Amino acid sequence: MQIYHAFMLVLFFASLLFIGNTNADSIKTQLEASPRHGEWVKVTTADERVVNTFVVYPEVKEPATAIIVIHEIFGLTDWIRLVADRLAADGFVAICPDLLSGMGPDGGGTESFASGDDVRRTIRELSPAQVTSDLDAIQKYARDLPSTNEKVAVSGFCWGGGQTFSYAVHSDTIAAGFVFYGRAAPIEDVPKISAPVYGFYGESDNRINATIDATKAAADAANVTYDPVIYEGVGHAFLRRGMAADANDAQKAATKAAWERWVSLLRGL
Repeated sequence: MQIYHAFMLVLFFASLLFIGNTNADSIKTQLEASPRHGEWVKVTTADERVVNTFVVYPEVKEPATAIIVIHEIFGLTDWIRLVADRLAADGFVAICPDLLSGMGPDGGGTESFASGDDVRRTIRELSPAQVTSDLDAIQKYARDLPSTNEKVAVSGFCWGGGQTFSYAVHSDTIAAGFVFYGRAAPIEDVPKISAPVYGFYGESDNRINATIDATKAAADAANVTYDPVIYEGVGHAFLRRGMAADANDAQKAATKAAWERWVSLLRGL
């Protein structure tokens, strides 16, 4: 009996690994099958840092709005690139900087780290000044592209959502900020924001959601547009989970609603 139970445990954990690999393989397959033009470029910052960046172009007739996509604490993953590809499918030039560029072994980026723990540890140690400088360079790159119009929006997920909020405090030239389950800017900085900020939050994510009311009150008092929406039945990282092959109905519904809202807002800029 003990041998049987041990065998079943092995099968259970093997099935989890299979599901994870299936999701990863599905993302790669979708990226490789995309008809849109995606390319890697190197963007140089004001202090000569080189930021490795993935760009995807829509198939449109006119210059398009650009959307900067800031990655999660996991670094620039294939999932972030898939988000960019889907944004391009909806008509936007999507630009994904690897903010770990040059920070890994032998000067590599996200892909060069030996483990996810190493990636997360290094991201937590990034200086705010460096992140801001990187994003300034990416915004300039977006504006200089002949295929973009004058509108550049910024978005981010989890850690990247927090960086989006911070960048909205810093930049008075972005068209909007889209914060997916990321920490808010400090209350005292909220009045410095000039662009509208739109929040996307999972219902079961109190670590992040606990600051929404205070942030909303500060924004309203300063005449800053901050529009948070909480999606029912889901928690943190619901968009990534909702795009996975094994997503449940609540995750799929929240992801669909959030994506449609995001695209509608982008088109309305």
